Amino acid sequence: MRRVPVPLALLCGSLLLVASCDWSRADDGGEGRVPGAPAGVTAAAGSATSVHVMWDAAPRSSGVRTYEIYRGTTKVAEVPGAQHMVDVTRLRPSTGYAFTVRARDTTGRLGPPSRAVRARTPAAAPADHSAPTRPPTAGGRAVSSRAVQLSWGASRDDRGVLSYDVYQGGVKIHSVGGAQTATVVTGLRPGSRYVFTVRARDAADNLSPAGPAVRLTTPGSDDSRNTAPTGFTAAAHRSGGAYYIDLAWDPPRTDGVVTEYLIQLDRTTATSLLWGGTPPRGRARHSFYAGTAAGEEHRVRLRARLPDGTWGGWSAERKVTTGD
Repeated sequence: MRRVPVPLALLCGSLLLVASCDWSRADDGGEGRVPGAPAGVTAAAGSATSVHVMWDAAPRSSGVRTYEIYRGTTKVAEVPGAQHMVDVTRLRPSTGYAFTVRARDTTGRLGPPSRAVRARTPAAAPADHSAPTRPPTAGGRAVSSRAVQLSWGASRDDRGVLSYDVYQGGVKIHSVGGAQTATVVTGLRPGSRYVFTVRARDAADNLSPAGPAVRLTTPGSDDSRNTAPTGFTAAAHRSGGAYYIDLAWDPPRTDGVVTEYLIQLDRTTATSLLWGGTPPRGRARHSFYAGTAAGEEHRVRLRARLPDGTWGGWSAERKVTTGD
């Protein structure tokens, strides 16, 4: 069964600059300093009723478990520590807002707020059904083994372009303001091939066609073997006259949140699993229909769609027999 997705933001970088963070480390004994204030926080209107907030990633050693996003003094979102961006929705058109981000560590301690960043939503355009034109040109280059720089030609819209969305493999991984025509995308994998496209968005949430594809390869060695789910197990159970295959696995360790998996049965795609909301922490589990016949042997494996939009490595393949 395919679950209804909730937009989750994935990895991204600041415009033409990958800033570093000064994070205080919380040690295993819980006696270190609280997490530092998140750095590199930016905010830009995504539509007349939403604002896109981003910040720099904390290193894994910082002990950050979650980030809390505040509009003024009101907490409006909480995301896992591996997530570095969020869309704050249900805002009012033509309104200015101030946002801050705070980090909470694994012991529950809440760090100080980041510097406040401001964004103003544009006026609503209820009668606007005209999408922006596609970005006419696009290009890019790898700037490191884990980052690329992209640029594109400006789109046109009768009421103005509000933002540009960057896609990789059909997955939105980044967003910048409508005045920007270049950005740096981080959190990529070494030695990996990527296909990026850019789409323009106006205040009424009309989305343009994708601009020209930009194909880039990051330097270095491919580490896809480290992106496979581990501890994968498969078993079968009977319910209501049918058999179901029960899967369990540990998600791959990545620099972002994994929300989608592809499940393969007998080397043919059986189903895709898309978590609605925040994925469960720790070990993941899923069951799917396998038919009504007993004694049928199946081979099953799965892989994750990574935060950079690519598919990770396959898990180990397991054999399972219905009726065992």
